[in-house]
Amino acid sequence: MANSLKLPVGIENFEEIRKFGFYYMDKTKLIEQLVETGGKVTLFTRPRRFGKTLNMSMLRAFFEAGADTTLFDGLYIAGNKEICEQYMGKYPVIFLSLKSVEGLSYEDARYRITELAGREAQRFSFLSESDKLSDNEKEQYQAIVALHNGKYSMDENILTSSIYILSHLLHRHYGQKTVILIDEYDVPLDKAFQNGYYREMVSLIRGLFGMALKTNDSLQFAVLTGCLRISKESIFTGFNNFEVLSVLNVPYDESFGFTDNEVEKLLDDYTFSDHYPEVKEWYDGYHFGNTDIYCPWDVIRYCKSLCADPNAMPEDFWSNSSGNAIVRRFIDKADVQTKNEIERLIAGECIEKEISLELTYDELDKSIENLWSVLFTTGYLTHQGRTESGKYRLTIPNREIKNLFIKKIREWFSDVSRNDGKKLEELSNAFLEKDPERIEQIFGDYLWNTISIRDTAAAKEKKENFYHGILLGLLGYKATWLTKSNAESGTGYSDILVEVPDNRTGIVIELKYAENGDMDAACAKALEQIEEKDYVDRLRQDGMRNFIKYGIACFKKDCKVVVGE
Repeated sequence: MANSLKLPVGIENFEEIRKFGFYYMDKTKLIEQLVETGGKVTLFTRPRRFGKTLNMSMLRAFFEAGADTTLFDGLYIAGNKEICEQYMGKYPVIFLSLKSVEGLSYEDARYRITELAGREAQRFSFLSESDKLSDNEKEQYQAIVALHNGKYSMDENILTSSIYILSHLLHRHYGQKTVILIDEYDVPLDKAFQNGYYREMVSLIRGLFGMALKTNDSLQFAVLTGCLRISKESIFTGFNNFEVLSVLNVPYDESFGFTDNEVEKLLDDYTFSDHYPEVKEWYDGYHFGNTDIYCPWDVIRYCKSLCADPNAMPEDFWSNSSGNAIVRRFIDKADVQTKNEIERLIAGECIEKEISLELTYDELDKSIENLWSVLFTTGYLTHQGRTESGKYRLTIPNREIKNLFIKKIREWFSDVSRNDGKKLEELSNAFLEKDPERIEQIFGDYLWNTISIRDTAAAKEKKENFYHGILLGLLGYKATWLTKSNAESGTGYSDILVEVPDNRTGIVIELKYAENGDMDAACAKALEQIEEKDYVDRLRQDGMRNFIKYGIACFKKDCKVVVGE
């Protein structure tokens, strides 16, 4: 019988999931690990959509004074009575999620942080009346929550010390040191880098964290999450109590994302076990510590799709959930060697690279090697071990990310080729003038200079799909032509049809991938298909009067063009 619990798509609040009948994958062993082996300040770096915010919400629900102990009934941590008795509900907790901090200017982004700090302080409004605080301390609290015209009014100096002060006041009130949780700490830095105020944001974050986390006698422990480990010199200067746990570390390797056993259980709980092979192909492939990990966002989204439609196909959920500018930036900077390495990755091969886990955002564009590191730490690449020299064997984790790379390559190719108007005009004229040699030369030059698909394991139809996409992009340059492809199906495009209104000429193009390298035979087969399926008739119905038929064969980065009779 299918599970009656709702699937928590987009819900990152632990309390909401536990109280309102949502499915929860038990990650409470994280609490036990933090208590038993955690440091004073711990940073977890994981790609986006791997459950960082939900885990932080779970930590707050467990440690915060006045915790609802029933939220953890039946979960792993409830079995550790000693930890529950000693730690559950015993601490004041400050929780800031910086994932929404952005702005076109530094002032806008700074206010978003000001607002977050002010709202979090407002949760502890009892501090303004606490008999444990002095009048000066109450005045400090009021400075953090004060409003002017409905906006939080603390200046940058007060903001920098706000978390430190709040932790001190909570310590004084409760007689217990404060737990500080900061989720997605690096998002403001990413947005600042993109919008031109990186140095100002680094200064603010360095001050905020330095006050709250480095020399704070009221700190019990702190946990931070993010995608990137920003270099210590940039943000965490002088932190001697700081532990970073990345995707390379074995401790906590099962705490973020779903393990294979967890995915099997989820699919079984919802009677979707038959879909395990495609779930694994599309969403598995990440390697954290010693554990193979699935992207939880994808698995849950796909299961929800299956609940609505048992025949639903996997989709690119993760790659479509936010921007992927880093991949495009990487492709834009690719030289000949890097293009070759991207082709190898798409072909399912590994490439060997040195990885730097400590970068600053303003270092990202300084070298292509830095971008390899960022692609790895943010989840676009994973690793399959190390070489004797210490380099990592990088690979694309799964089909979803492979599709993303191909999509970004197409976008890049389309943008680059669109700027080459003279060459594209020549190509278009060659199609009208029945000049197969010229088409071969120009199309072949584009194939040689782009990033191609070398995947020998891919279905022939998928390879044809890639070349179709390239050719469609080139022909799309002619704004006065109607260039269209028949509906894309699971086996790719069936043909390309071009209507030239000026002289009512219709062009039919059938493209084949010459699997064995015999391009003459592939061209002949393409022309046969044009005749068999009578593609010209579709153009005739649209009012075309002159017809040109092309059979085009591609093999790796070469092409052959034949004009039909």
